[in-house]
Amino acid sequence: MPANYANEVNEDNTMTDSASQMNAADFASYQQRRRKELWGLLGDLPPWRKPAARLLRTEEGPGYRLEHLELDTNGIEPVPALLLVPHKRRDPAPGLLYLHAHGDQYEMGKEELIEGLEMLQAYAPVCAEKGLVTLAIDNWCFSGRRHCQDGRQGEHDAFKLMLWRGQVLWGMMLFDQVQALTYLAGRPEVDPQRIGAFGLSMGSTMAWWLAALDTRVRLCVDLCCLTDFEELIRTGNLAGHGVYYYVPRLLQHFQTHEIRELIVPRPQLSLNGRRDPLTPPAGVERVRDHLALLYEKYGRPDECRVELFDCGHEETPEIRAVVLDWLDEHLAIV
Repeated sequence: MPANYANEVNEDNTMTDSASQMNAADFASYQQRRRKELWGLLGDLPPWRKPAARLLRTEEGPGYRLEHLELDTNGIEPVPALLLVPHKRRDPAPGLLYLHAHGDQYEMGKEELIEGLEMLQAYAPVCAEKGLVTLAIDNWCFSGRRHCQDGRQGEHDAFKLMLWRGQVLWGMMLFDQVQALTYLAGRPEVDPQRIGAFGLSMGSTMAWWLAALDTRVRLCVDLCCLTDFEELIRTGNLAGHGVYYYVPRLLQHFQTHEIRELIVPRPQLSLNGRRDPLTPPAGVERVRDHLALLYEKYGRPDECRVELFDCGHEETPEIRAVVLDWLDEHLAIV
């Protein structure tokens, strides 16, 4: 195990949590260095530039205005987006970046915010009620960025072609989301100091990676996809996650808890199903225990909650209730 890992192996084969042994200044420097290291695994990314937006049309929804946008985030292809602007809000309002799921539903992307899924009721009413200006974009290969009839084949082709070009699909997806965050933070209605990230399944993984990579995410809420990589290998379910999930050389540098510790001390909420094969319980508990030590030292213990519920890969009413409480506490003001 490389010496720069947060967990180091003693001579007696026990683990010590070196990240929790630092002082606060050293831990912040460590996080900054590790963020740079994590970005370095995500392939050759497009040049960073201010994202531009084109308004396609506007429609009214129950309690909100919905802007249909086309964002220029990467200089390669336009990124369709939806911006939900609540009628009931206090400007500058908190913002939320909504990250859609995968589920092999390539025809569904940003629309998930409005329509929901079988396993997730729509969040548009929540965002409108709580005054959250909410942005959702299509990820590569989904909805308005689905470029062939067979969505799975399109995703696999994109993954392979990007590798040939020195790019990583997951890196390109995260790049677009960081650019979307920049656009959201720049909206006149939005308080850039109060922006959260929310997602289920693929959107969950994207939320905690994004929060780890970009400190502008002040609240991370992720549902049903906190996966300890080694536990996933042990349980033999690599096939359960899409090809987008796999980053070359990742395990030479990071385990899940070492990505999530980059969010400390910002609030993070991770709710998962004990009967969900994508989130083996032992792995969730390992991440939970690691983060608990760090929030004890560098933050507030009540601002990190990692929990397993008696359910599968789904948001239950009990889970929804916890999410609503955290949105109220950390973002919403109405």
